[in-house]
Amino acid sequence: MNVLAIDQGTSATKALLVGPAGQVLGRGEVPVGTRSVGGDGVEADPEELFGSVVAAGRQALAAADGAPAHAVALANQGETVLAWDRSTGTPLSPAIVWQDRRSGGACERLADRAAELTAITGLPLDPYFAAPKMTWLRENLTADGTVTTTDTWLLARLGAGYVTDAATASRTMLLDLDSAQWSPAACAAFGLDPAALPAVADCAGVVGETSAFGRPLPVAGIAVDQQAALLAEGCLAAGDAKCTYGTGAFLLVTTGPVAARSASGLSASVAWRLAGALTYCLDGQVYTAGSALRWLTGLGVLRDPAELDAVAQTVPDAGGVTFVPALAGVGAPYWAPDARGLLAGLHLGTTRGHIARAVAEGIAASVAVLVSAAVADLGRELTSLRVDGGLTRSRLLMQAQADLLQVPVLVCRSADATALGMAALARLGLGDAASAAEALGAAEVEAVVEPSITADQAAERALVFRSALDITLACR
Repeated sequence: MNVLAIDQGTSATKALLVGPAGQVLGRGEVPVGTRSVGGDGVEADPEELFGSVVAAGRQALAAADGAPAHAVALANQGETVLAWDRSTGTPLSPAIVWQDRRSGGACERLADRAAELTAITGLPLDPYFAAPKMTWLRENLTADGTVTTTDTWLLARLGAGYVTDAATASRTMLLDLDSAQWSPAACAAFGLDPAALPAVADCAGVVGETSAFGRPLPVAGIAVDQQAALLAEGCLAAGDAKCTYGTGAFLLVTTGPVAARSASGLSASVAWRLAGALTYCLDGQVYTAGSALRWLTGLGVLRDPAELDAVAQTVPDAGGVTFVPALAGVGAPYWAPDARGLLAGLHLGTTRGHIARAVAEGIAASVAVLVSAAVADLGRELTSLRVDGGLTRSRLLMQAQADLLQVPVLVCRSADATALGMAALARLGLGDAASAAEALGAAEVEAVVEPSITADQAAERALVFRSALDITLACR
């Protein structure tokens, strides 16, 4: 069975036609844009997002030399929301992107209920999540139509039902994490009606069909992008961890069938729901990873994000420069949406090579902070970290990550783990595989990056970064 697996992301929509053995038969990719609004707003054009889904899917089919698709699967950005007309599918607002921070006021009004909401949903009260954005959108843009995460709108426009999946729903701050049903208390807190929200479906299973790519095809897999990547990396057992390096960097650790809350500042979410059975995960995020490289490109430090390694390797080290990638605030485990980035240690001898290397090391150090929080929650050390995403092509970044974590970093052979995870979900949803392990096959590793420095040296680097992070958190 061939699956047209579509990953609708922040900066691009990717589509793969994936064969029964996990082989990529065709590929398509369409860039999408976001726009900054003031200092804290980040928006996208919903029609551009939908158009990119259709165009990327058709590109993948055209590149497949006549190989047909038998099913469609769709991954989404997770926390991005919009208002739309259910009768026509017409967008009534821009898409409010997950990086948007304008709902900070809505969170402040609910500060006295933060502990209650976290206990229900597993999520810290923060503008990153969908519910505060929905409240802000209702109060500031429009009260018309319905307001949902983008996956529900995309599925409706494709011809499938009014539905979301359990993993995506768990990123809203509206879902009871234990039951995976909409929480009346959480919905009331954000001024939303649970009866107006979409049905919560399994991640694997037919939710409708679409004719957007030719003949009618079942839509048999739906999930949030990071959880799809967690599945694709084969992180099926408690304690398995992966990090995806894209626009941001996203660490997820599988915790099993019990919804354990984090005591260390991470989020607790549904990893996936298969045949009604829930698997959970802990997660944390670095909001600016690939977007930090695009920022460097805008400044002229890099001509293109792809030349990170070439520029950084013009110097042997960062020359005392430290970078905290808080250009869109700090997420887990500190949840400081108003924090700002820091570039410290500059001197007259600082070159663009030093700055490029410091940015790579700052991203790796931020992920290491998340890993430390996950280790505290798990009660045991990670034995390795699986990684995927476009930035894994930077061997400098991957080496910095292995050095700071002091464990091997296993680089996924494909940079498109999310789409491969979606293909596995669709196979499960149509009964083409009996288990997640069978649907996935063997996880393919392109490279194993071992630590190249001692534990003492890693601890020293971490201390320098955490000192800079403390300054970032204090200067708000």
